[in-house]
Amino acid sequence: MHQHIRPIPLFLSLLLFSGVVLFFPYSLFRSGSQVRSIIWETPRVFEWRPCAWWQENDGSLEALPEKNSGYIRVDCYGGLNQMRRDLCDGIGIARLLNATMVLPKFHVAAYWNESSDFGDIFDIDYFIERTKGFVRVIKELPDELKSKEPFKVDCSKRKGQFDYVEVVLPSLLKHQYISFAPAMSQRRDRYPLHAKAALCQGCYNALRLTKTLETKARELLDAIPKPFLSLHLRFEPDMVVFSRCTYPSLSPSSLKAIRIASNSDSVISNKKPLTGTAALQWRSRGKCPLTPQETAFILQSLGIPSNTFIYLAAGDELMEIEGFTSIYKNVYTKSSLLSHVDFDSMHGNTKAALDYYVSINSDAYVATYFGNMDKIVGAMRAAKGLYKTLLLNRRAFANYSSKGLDGEDLARDLWDVHREDFVTGRGSAVPDCFCESRM
Repeated sequence: MHQHIRPIPLFLSLLLFSGVVLFFPYSLFRSGSQVRSIIWETPRVFEWRPCAWWQENDGSLEALPEKNSGYIRVDCYGGLNQMRRDLCDGIGIARLLNATMVLPKFHVAAYWNESSDFGDIFDIDYFIERTKGFVRVIKELPDELKSKEPFKVDCSKRKGQFDYVEVVLPSLLKHQYISFAPAMSQRRDRYPLHAKAALCQGCYNALRLTKTLETKARELLDAIPKPFLSLHLRFEPDMVVFSRCTYPSLSPSSLKAIRIASNSDSVISNKKPLTGTAALQWRSRGKCPLTPQETAFILQSLGIPSNTFIYLAAGDELMEIEGFTSIYKNVYTKSSLLSHVDFDSMHGNTKAALDYYVSINSDAYVATYFGNMDKIVGAMRAAKGLYKTLLLNRRAFANYSSKGLDGEDLARDLWDVHREDFVTGRGSAVPDCFCESRM
């Protein structure tokens, strides 16, 4: 154990050997007169696994042409997982346009408390080596282009489905060096297999944390009692504001934090809280984040014992956490396990990278909101053969609650719907690179 990680207290070490039942067979949850087994014991029908056509790359994919169409730099904005999503798209686009990739640019974002670039998070040499044969990646431009700034292509304001061959390729051929941020409305259905394979290989087999960051992440993983569940819980003030949902029963301090967040410069003017019928319909569609207390209730409904060791993969401003920790008391966070020096010196991307690493290696993973992190973590866990992965069903919780269900009745219905989700692997991975595999 390295000195920067706080060791596990002796009483917890003893607890690990005292018969705590967590992920093992015959773990039961009692609610009222009902007894339910833990959700992970439910047999799966099929899983998502990396598709053989790109994972094995047996030579059937179209080879890289000798001459390229030019050079592109992918500009990535936002938090780490949003930037990773855009980078994955950019890798596929580079192959689609027969372009050589310059190392991506991670743009500094004051909102995310961030200053790290691609090479501060990911291993550059590993990325270049693992993408060979799929797409060309270089550290430096050729001499004739080194002094040039890339021609910026704006993909963000396009309406309808965006086609890179039609819109971006002409600029690439003309200027030879361009930069862009991938469009959300791109036409992936037009990607040939070799472009899809580049995206899949680059996203799931070529992104490894730097040695320094991976060492710190491994230390953090080792410090968490085993077995454990990683919970990605989203209930920060800005998250609530962007959801447009209201929570009048929150504590005064939480309501104040939400008011402050709603007046910040980063909030778009159309993100005002919904009211009346629109608010009810919005919530019934599962658009409102679960509170920590609601999350705890659902986990209990799924048979997750209250003595479960839980790593909280969450931001620093999480609200109402007492509603969760009053039920699940064995909760660990980055700030509780890392030294204050380490934690205070970390930027947003570094903290997100630690959460990512712990989550793809945890015994189980539960997400309360299907965001960028949950998509990549679910896919990486599927790639690693870790299938105790579940997305909590906000729509079901909202609809059952609105019908007046509570207590055991609500818990029973939540068990049923989540059992179906777990059996079918809903939300475990993205279909573009993963194929269904029957158990």
